Amino acid sequence: MIAEQTIILRLTLILIFSGLIGWERERLDKPAGFRTHILVGVGSTTFMIVSFSMGYLYPDLMPDVGRIASQVVSGIGFLGAGTILREGFSVRGLTTAASLWVTSAMGLAVGIGFYIMAAFGTLLVFVTLNYFNRWEKKITSRSEERLYCRTDKTSAAYCEIAEVMEKFEVEIKNIDIDEDKLSGDTRAVFRLEIPDESAREKINRSLLKIEGIKEVDWSS
Repeated sequence: MIAEQTIILRLTLILIFSGLIGWERERLDKPAGFRTHILVGVGSTTFMIVSFSMGYLYPDLMPDVGRIASQVVSGIGFLGAGTILREGFSVRGLTTAASLWVTSAMGLAVGIGFYIMAAFGTLLVFVTLNYFNRWEKKITSRSEERLYCRTDKTSAAYCEIAEVMEKFEVEIKNIDIDEDKLSGDTRAVFRLEIPDESAREKINRSLLKIEGIKEVDWSS
């Protein structure tokens, strides 16, 4: 049977580990932040302690101590899905969903007593979330831009715009479209990732050839 002092130690450790991951998500104003990650970590650790203790309490029944842990992993999948949002052509929240999933893994590790694994795993997760994003942006040559378009048509023009973006290997992250009630024109703001800024002039020339487009403007 696990001693009470050990249980308190494990719950305290996962509070620190999961809180560190959650703090990183909280400061970026992500859907799941500080408290959510702590709850996931403490809950996973508690489930693991209960599961592990079953073998001591009921040895004659030969309980499957891994069953509860496997259900924790399944449950976190549903929780993580709630943090994933679709905005236009882009999907947000995948990293936060993954951070919840890995926090539950740290909780299970602490719950069974793998303190070094959980501590080093938490460090790796924190470094990945906090620093790899900057490194990823540096090693990729793509830059994020905003493209403003004014058209007197909607469906045909925007289909052709999408074709132009595909031609120049531009990724459409998001689109916001509204209508100017005074003129009847349609205004759209595209959030794009382009290979490099030199591609803007080529994209401009192609867009202005599309029938119905009245104005094109860029901003970084």
